[in-house]
Amino acid sequence: MINFKKTSILPALATLCFPPLCIACGALLEEEREEPFCPACLSRINRAEGSFCSICGKPLEAPSSDGGHVCGDCIIHPPPFSRVRTLGIYEGPLLEAIHSFKYRKNMAAGERLGYMMARRNYDLLNPADYDVVVPVPLHPAKLRKRGFNQALVLAGKIARRFDRPINFTSLKKIAEGPPQVGLGRKRRERNIRGTFAVADGGRLQKTRVLLVDDVYTTGSTVRECARVLKQSGATDVAVVALARTRSDGHGRQAEGDGTDE
Repeated sequence: MINFKKTSILPALATLCFPPLCIACGALLEEEREEPFCPACLSRINRAEGSFCSICGKPLEAPSSDGGHVCGDCIIHPPPFSRVRTLGIYEGPLLEAIHSFKYRKNMAAGERLGYMMARRNYDLLNPADYDVVVPVPLHPAKLRKRGFNQALVLAGKIARRFDRPINFTSLKKIAEGPPQVGLGRKRRERNIRGTFAVADGGRLQKTRVLLVDDVYTTGSTVRECARVLKQSGATDVAVVALARTRSDGHGRQAEGDGTDE
């Protein structure tokens, strides 16, 4: 009897039966890549690198070599979070990959996107500096309809990569506001006020929280989440998301927080 070593044969069989595909266009990849996009799709992802607001991460026109500029919105309306960082702009292949995961339930794509988030070196934000990873929750009705919380899938990869606990029970979506598509920041913030709450807030007292979502639009959702987390005793809240919209919430889809449909 031949004694096959599982550690050597199983990965080869998996690759043979399930060859790696680009998570945006579905093209066959020549090899398993750390970034699961084909070269053509990868070249079309806008990383939003360069000059950006050091707080909300919004791309800025004025040059900044140290990432120390703060945008007008964050000066006039200081947010309750300390940082927002994303992988890129919510368009092209990155948008298609997120939609495949979120709306077509391509869990493999979600796992690989989460791995990308966990491996990214973020400017002025190190996930290892935070005590706990918290996904933006869905309302129970939305969770039942979708069947999974996309932010939880992503947060799990980050928590595992940095050996941090994940808390998906304390922050809750307690009310479902009206649809947010096409609305600006002020209307979104009014709609979402009071829709999140923190249960057993003592678990988050004196902790630094890394809040995870899929898409950042105007920031209304993560602002409200950060506000209630800080009220419950969190000392700092930073945000990482897969993508951010180029405009102020008027793109093809809105924020990845359950308010976009």
